[in-house]
Amino acid sequence: MKVVFFSSKPYDDETFTGANAEHGHELEFLEDRLHARSAQLAAGADAVCIFVNDTADEPVLRSLADHGIRYLALRCAGYNNVDVAAAAALGITVVRVPAYSPNAVAEHTIALVLALNRKIHRAYNRVRDGNFSLEGLVGFDLAGKTAGVVGTGKIGAIVARLLWHFRCRVLAFDPYENPAVTELGMQYVDLDTLYAQSDIISLNCPLTAETYHLIDEAAIARMKPGVMLVNTGRGPLIDTPAVIEGLKSHRIGSLALDVYEEEATLFFEDRSLEVIDDDVFARLLTFPNVLITAHQAFLTYEALGAIAATTLTNLTDLEHGRDTPNVVTPE
Repeated sequence: MKVVFFSSKPYDDETFTGANAEHGHELEFLEDRLHARSAQLAAGADAVCIFVNDTADEPVLRSLADHGIRYLALRCAGYNNVDVAAAAALGITVVRVPAYSPNAVAEHTIALVLALNRKIHRAYNRVRDGNFSLEGLVGFDLAGKTAGVVGTGKIGAIVARLLWHFRCRVLAFDPYENPAVTELGMQYVDLDTLYAQSDIISLNCPLTAETYHLIDEAAIARMKPGVMLVNTGRGPLIDTPAVIEGLKSHRIGSLALDVYEEEATLFFEDRSLEVIDDDVFARLLTFPNVLITAHQAFLTYEALGAIAATTLTNLTDLEHGRDTPNVVTPE
C-alpha cells in the first residue's frame, strides 16, 4: 500500500520508516499540511496519513477520493478535524490511534503544573541573564490543594493519580466514571463544584460539540479566584479571549497551554523570524503568569513508536481486509 504522510517532521520519517520494516508499505513523507490545495499531492496513493492540524473536511475528502484515496489514517487520537460522515459517504475508511502513551501527555501536564507554579521558566531565563533575585518566584505547596481533572479517560486518570500522589485532594468530572479514579478515593462532582473548589484545573477531555468552549466567561466566573488552569487536551476547549479577561481580572491566577484554538497557523513550524499576526496569541505571551508549549505533550520516543506501530498495523489490516477496532465511524 502506498501511503502519503502530510505535516511530516523528521521524527515521523524516522519512526515510521523503522516500524514499516515489518509491514512493507510504500511511504512518502510531505511537509505540506493537508488542505484543499495540497490534496492533489496524494494522487496515486492508496492512503493518506494526517495529524491534528491537517484539514479533512468534505471538500478535501472529495478531492482525495477523486485521486483514488481509499483510507485516511490519523496518527493521533482526536478526529475533530475530519468530517467522518463525508468520508463514509465517499467510501474513505478512517482509522486512528486511540491510545499511544497516555503517560506522555499526563506527565507533561504535571510538568506544566510544576513549572508554572514554581516559575521555572522565569527562573531559568533570569539565571542565564545573571539575575539571581528570587523576587516574584514564590509558589505554593501542591500538598493539601484541591485539583480538578476534567476528563478521566486514559490520560486524565493518570493526571488524577499523579496529582493524588502529590497529596492533592482530587475532584473529577466525566460523564463516565473511571474505576481507576474512584478506587483511590478521588471524588466525582459536577462542573460547578469542581470550578468552585479547585485550586488547579486540568483539561484532559476530548473536543466534542458539548466541550467546545467549555471554559468560557460563565465558567470562569464560577471558578475559585486565583485558579491555575492547564489545558493539554484540545485548544477549542477554551474560549481564549474569555481566558485573557480572566487573567486580567485575576480570577485566573495562572495559565498553562500545550494546545491553542488557532494553533494550526502557528504550531509545528519555526516562526522565530516572523511577526506573529495572531493578536490573541500575542496578548497571551505578554502575561508573566502564562506558560505555553507548542503541542509537545505527546512527544516522547515511546509515544512516537506506539503511534507508528498502531498506524501501520491499522493500514495493514485494512489492506488485507481484516477488522480493526480503530475504525472511526459516523456518530
